[in-house]
Amino acid sequence: MPKPKETVSKTIVVALALSIVCSVVVSAAAVMLKPAQVTNQNLDIKTNILSAAGMLTPGMSQKQIESTFSQFQVRLVDLDTGEYVKPEAVGVKDPMKYDQYRAASDPDLSEKIPPTKDMAGIKRRPDVAKIFVLKENGNVKRVVLPIHGYGLWSTLYGFISLKGDANTIEGLGFYKQGETPGLGGEVDNPKWKALWIGKKVYGQNKADPEIQLVKGGVSPDAKNVEHKVDALSGATLTSRGVQNLVNYWMGERGFAPFLKKLRQGEV
Repeated sequence: MPKPKETVSKTIVVALALSIVCSVVVSAAAVMLKPAQVTNQNLDIKTNILSAAGMLTPGMSQKQIESTFSQFQVRLVDLDTGEYVKPEAVGVKDPMKYDQYRAASDPDLSEKIPPTKDMAGIKRRPDVAKIFVLKENGNVKRVVLPIHGYGLWSTLYGFISLKGDANTIEGLGFYKQGETPGLGGEVDNPKWKALWIGKKVYGQNKADPEIQLVKGGVSPDAKNVEHKVDALSGATLTSRGVQNLVNYWMGERGFAPFLKKLRQGEV
């Protein structure tokens, strides 16, 4: 009798060949698309930085975004000392390529935050952070700082922009969050973000940050109104998380040492 054309061994060989071919195709596609993915990720970050700084206009092209962002100096800051550090100190040549969130997971490049000090709920803090400084006529016009912390359901990642006085808020925005749509998710609402513009992080003594999110809204004649922002309606825990993460990053364990040096003209 003639042997059957279909055998288990032939089936295995064909399946293996197809697997190899598919793996090669997928791997090649991943390698080829990697530069485009990196470019898109960088463009998204730059877009969010410009948005926080109030420098993003509707319909801006990629070329316009890149051109506008080029006005910023990308610097690395030692969070303990508030001083600039060279990119080589953290193993990169281009400061834009430094990933502080990856550094936060490396014990050699970060520190564990004591629970009693971890108001932002992030557990670890990188030793060095990446910031964005815009100067005009040799003077700092604005500085954009990365912030993150836990809300109700997720860690919120964003930027806060301060004027050259290192105190007045120009804008705040989150580019990644998983809060409840229509409630905590309103951190993305332009109307709510606009409430932050012009608020002051610090009081007259420029000591501890004093930002408060007020449930029920802020009265125009409220005491210390310059530090208060309307809380998100129906999102008490998300609002508390935003308040805590802003105050953490503006505090002594965050950017306060750097901002103090900036106000004094030492950086």
